[in-house]
Amino acid sequence: MKFEEFSISSSIFRALKEAGYREAFPIQEAAIQPALEGRDLVGCAQTGTGKTAAFAIPVLQRLSKQVRRRTDKKQLRALVLTPTRELAFQIFESFRRYSKYTYVRNCVVFGGVRQLPQQKALERGADVLIATPGRLLDLMHQGYINLSHIQILVLDEADRMLDMGFLPDVKKVLKQLPDRRQTLLFSATMPKEISELIQTILSNPLTIKVAPVSSTVDAISQRVYFVEKKNKTKLLISILKKSPSVTSAIVFMRTKRGTDQLAKELRQAGIAAQSIHGDKTQWERQQTLKDFKNHRIQILVATDIAARGINVDRLSHVFNYDLPDVAETYVHRIGRTGRAGEEGVAIALCSPEEKPLLDGVEKLIRKKIKVLNDQRYSLSASDSRLTATEKKKSSGRGSKRSASPRNQKRTKALERQMPRKNRLQPRSPVQGTNEVLDFARRQPVSSGRKRRSKIKS
Repeated sequence: MKFEEFSISSSIFRALKEAGYREAFPIQEAAIQPALEGRDLVGCAQTGTGKTAAFAIPVLQRLSKQVRRRTDKKQLRALVLTPTRELAFQIFESFRRYSKYTYVRNCVVFGGVRQLPQQKALERGADVLIATPGRLLDLMHQGYINLSHIQILVLDEADRMLDMGFLPDVKKVLKQLPDRRQTLLFSATMPKEISELIQTILSNPLTIKVAPVSSTVDAISQRVYFVEKKNKTKLLISILKKSPSVTSAIVFMRTKRGTDQLAKELRQAGIAAQSIHGDKTQWERQQTLKDFKNHRIQILVATDIAARGINVDRLSHVFNYDLPDVAETYVHRIGRTGRAGEEGVAIALCSPEEKPLLDGVEKLIRKKIKVLNDQRYSLSASDSRLTATEKKKSSGRGSKRSASPRNQKRTKALERQMPRKNRLQPRSPVQGTNEVLDFARRQPVSSGRKRRSKIKS
């Protein structure tokens, strides 16, 4: 379905056309028209399927048709709640792009930055407010935000807000909203808490399910390397240097410290890379994302802060340096590529310890991920099937007796009975190191009489 077939104004359609929008994606085709009619809506769709446009276009269309009085200049008419700063800013940019030729004004507020610029933007007046729950409540308590005139409420990434512990804050915001309003809720998954929330805040909603989270976009080619943990960085650098198709990529890691270290090692290898995680300031995060989106840096090394809400044009690859503990997070991560109908590649680096996590991912997406091999760094096919514990047990078979303390003591006792010329001597400087020889000098051999008495006892 083409966007010109929707009942939207020529000003909004003009902005969509300039942004390159032609054909509507399934979630947009199913959601836009009912939302334009004023219905409450529940949209369940995986990341990267065009959810932002699915709610932004109906909101802008409804508000652009209304004639505002001068006294209504500072009254907020639509509220979009979202869990993260990055996602809030991205939604704000989308609203600003779509409303380019309308009189609808947009504003965004989120934590981690100075409040004063956001406060001044609110004082100038806005129709649409995009906000994270924490900063929104702060500004409400200070008297800078009044939600009594909200006509449309949008809850985006509702399941993520639940995961991040924002549900109590969301309920506090809901109490300040008028009962008569249109509510649009979008989520990748539908846990029990979200289903209960839907029953309390939506009125006879239309439920739309498109590409559930357990599925991955067909345009994404998924691959996995089995590799020892210590060789992951070497393998990643090898892939990045040998593959000209890796024009822009996100590398996901588990820890904040790990992202900084890996980005540093990539830069030392001549690869333009920067890291992003929750400990960086909001300015640093926005500047890094800006450089990455403008392709001034090739690789973004990130924690799961970038698993949702990061939309980068022509993102060719996603690397799972560390496999996530939750299988659904894998789907969100690789959803950064293969967006808007483009093709993408997702590559996982799986160590023996992470094999159970990979099994969980394959069970969720209901497909086997193709295994790639690099002769220098990859594990053999047999080793790749072993977890770390199994591998340790396997390597220890047959050597248990010789490695026991009792047998080591017996071997030393037998060695003392040998003639001096047959004993094991420290290695020569050519074969060994000075440390070995120094250790031998510091530990002089005891007299033969004393050794024999020990053996008898």
